[in-house]
Amino acid sequence: MTIVAAATAGRRPPGPAGHPLWGSLGALAKDPPSFYLAAQRRYGDVVSFRSLGPFRWYLLSHPDDIERVLRGPATSFPKDDFTTRQFRFLLGEGLFTSSGELWLRQRRLAQPAFHRQRLAGLGAIMTDVASAAVARWRALAAAGRPVDVAAEMSRLTLQIVGRALFGLDIGDREGEVTRALAGAAEFLEYRFRHPFDPPLVLPLPRHRRFQAARAGFDRIVYGIIAARRRALAETGDAGGDLLALLLEARDQETGEGMSDRQLRDEVITLLVAGHETTAVALTWTWYLLARHPHAERALHAELAAVLDGRPPTPEDLPRLTYTRMVLDEALRLYPPAYGLSRQTREPLEVRGYRLPAGALIGLLQYVTHRHPDFWERPEEFDPERFAPGRAAGRPRFAYFPFGGGQRQCIGAGFALMEAQILLATLAQGFRCAPVSARPIAPDPQVTLRPRGGMPLLLHERPSAGRPAGDGA
Repeated sequence: MTIVAAATAGRRPPGPAGHPLWGSLGALAKDPPSFYLAAQRRYGDVVSFRSLGPFRWYLLSHPDDIERVLRGPATSFPKDDFTTRQFRFLLGEGLFTSSGELWLRQRRLAQPAFHRQRLAGLGAIMTDVASAAVARWRALAAAGRPVDVAAEMSRLTLQIVGRALFGLDIGDREGEVTRALAGAAEFLEYRFRHPFDPPLVLPLPRHRRFQAARAGFDRIVYGIIAARRRALAETGDAGGDLLALLLEARDQETGEGMSDRQLRDEVITLLVAGHETTAVALTWTWYLLARHPHAERALHAELAAVLDGRPPTPEDLPRLTYTRMVLDEALRLYPPAYGLSRQTREPLEVRGYRLPAGALIGLLQYVTHRHPDFWERPEEFDPERFAPGRAAGRPRFAYFPFGGGQRQCIGAGFALMEAQILLATLAQGFRCAPVSARPIAPDPQVTLRPRGGMPLLLHERPSAGRPAGDGA
């Protein structure tokens, strides 16, 4: 792949001058996605930003350049030190934060747990949780009051990941897990906005809250791991959930399994990522459907034709093409993980510009998913743009909600199946309506949550078939 125009190579990319002392850091802190989107529109596909003093970072927005970085050798474009350092406070050396040989070993051990046949076996869990939510939604709809759909999606995805990961109903510990998630998110969001925060060892209130949240996670996860190891020793059967598969996994070269610490790091990584990102994606999906009745009607028509009121199964998903198109378009406009970053090990020539060794590179889904060269009317919600005929010829990395290359999200298949089953089950019986005409803005923290939650009105739909879980 040739990206460089050799005659102009070596120039510094254009970009905003920023403040004389702290460059673009102040503007970035207010609204990162909008800031980067405006910079791409003004300066092009390679943008340079200044931080404190002479330090700079860069944004790449063209799909070809993103592919070059994400599919290039991991040693040439590793994850950046700042991001991984922040997440290690909570996730330790899990798949998201580890690198090199450790990452490769852990990926080999974890990969069989996410094989397509394994995931299909988890579909019944997703259907059960979604069907059980129908009665709750019927009561919420009857009350006629706005419902925070963000909180509802968070509750359901937490139940699913608890059963899929641990094989247990997390309901009796939902409050403890939710508090731990909130405390960890508060800390990480602050650290990303304030990179020069004092060390964690200082007994500041924010640090104490985070340490309590992390200790809560550890109590839950280590307790479950210990119980499962005892069961495995006594009966030879660790169960059929993801934790059991990780417990039984062995390195093909050494025969070794994961230590308790490695299991802890992987389990918390899967718990946080599998719960938060899917909940955020579904929240924005309901919002977009509520504001676009024509798409909602097309979705309901497909669900009626394919399911006729019964709960969906993994086998139904290939026929729920419009349902998947709706989710893909929601992920395009509001990708939960709205950006990722890498560093250069060597100087990089890209589009006639030269980036130095050690440069921090931003690759923002939020920006590239709105690139006008690859998306017609990029700000509009149009699920049909993911129809097979229209998607043909689009560059691979014009759309990358789960990253790409070697480090593409290992749970992408799980998340998409979960989102399709939840949406298909609940949309058969309900539609959402906006509370007001005012748009809801994103709140770009660790993920792209809606600011202030997602209040929507639930309306039960009359239908010939009544989904399972209605108590009838």
